[in-house]
Amino acid sequence: MVLLAVLAAIVGPSLAPFDPAAQQLALRLDGPSPMHWFGLDELGRDIFARVLAGARISLMVGLVVVSISSTVGTLLGSIAGYFGGRIDEAISRVIDILLAFPGLLLAIALVAVLGPGLTNVVLALSLIGWVGYARLVRGQVLRAREFEFVQAARALGATTPRILARHIMPTALPAVTVQATLGMGGAILAEAALSFLGLGVQPPTPSWGTMLNGGRTHLLDAPHLTIFPGLAIAALVLGFNFLGDGLRDALDPVTRQAKRT
Repeated sequence: MVLLAVLAAIVGPSLAPFDPAAQQLALRLDGPSPMHWFGLDELGRDIFARVLAGARISLMVGLVVVSISSTVGTLLGSIAGYFGGRIDEAISRVIDILLAFPGLLLAIALVAVLGPGLTNVVLALSLIGWVGYARLVRGQVLRAREFEFVQAARALGATTPRILARHIMPTALPAVTVQATLGMGGAILAEAALSFLGLGVQPPTPSWGTMLNGGRTHLLDAPHLTIFPGLAIAALVLGFNFLGDGLRDALDPVTRQAKRT
């Protein structure tokens, strides 16, 4: 599922038979046909071409949000877990405050303040997305800093950045990789929700969320306007969840040992 979405985002728009912005008002709301596989929307635009173009937006948002969130969260979580004390207390309180609010509602509030647009959506999702990575990495570092090889490196005079980079962070990398894979699905779903509410990608740029918003008034007379972008969102999010579960089983030594026995 993920591979198909990536291929659709890379080469799909260039291979689409129609321009996603081209309008054929005389054929508006036409259903699926051999020429228009997914039908036409309320402005006579080809839904298949718009779904392919929307895949690029969704994957780009997910990739950028996960990259920023994982980098910031890993950095703050490693600092909090390794140094402890007041630094850990301060970072942990910020994490607790952000976790007290529902993530999507907080993103809606941030975008409402910053203004609608793709850049502000990425910024808002990144501002709340680093929290999960920080909490995860903090727990991994708290456990790893007591390992004997870490204490030996500290006794030999290794610097703090070297200990974190060479000895502690490799133990947290598998968990961060799984979290990032699952976070891709969450970011894509959040972007679609914000675009559906009119706070994300603005028309006429194709986005799965805006396509759902445009088709909700035609659920009875033209359900294909919402069926195909909805299926695209569900398939891609489900694909990333399956990928995350598979990586967790592959990278977890306990799970690998259980399968062998």
